[in-house]
Amino acid sequence: MSEQQGHQLIIYTDGSARGNPGPGGYGIVLLWGNKKKELSAGYRFTTNNRMELMGVIIALESLTKKNIAVTIYTDSQYIVNSVEKKWLDNWIRTDFKGGKKNKDLWLRYKAIAIHFKIRFIWVKGHADNPWNNRCDELATAAADGRDLLIDEAFEREHLSA
Repeated sequence: MSEQQGHQLIIYTDGSARGNPGPGGYGIVLLWGNKKKELSAGYRFTTNNRMELMGVIIALESLTKKNIAVTIYTDSQYIVNSVEKKWLDNWIRTDFKGGKKNKDLWLRYKAIAIHFKIRFIWVKGHADNPWNNRCDELATAAADGRDLLIDEAFEREHLSA
């Protein structure tokens, strides 16, 4: 997506998990002027929060242009609060002490986020926002799909006994 005068990059993301943990997926809609791109993928064993976060990460990693303003719409209060209320900064400062907070994905997010000026906006899920609803459709279809990917860090932590 190339930069055009007066256009802003808008990203909608959503995550889904069946069983939480269980099969999951993310859905992404990127909007730039009159251009639209959709991305999604499913995982065989993960959580809703991991898929919400994975949607944001994959959206940012898919961008070829850096140092631009990006507005991300998500129905995940977990993501919005973690970033906007600086919970993530504290987790990083304490090396995620005190519990499992998806450290692997948050560090991956932080590594890509430094290349953008990101603003998060929370939207009510399963409501009247057509782009959020489309992301939900993409995420749930991915979670229900075949040939699911492996959320390696999550499975290593939760399935090794």
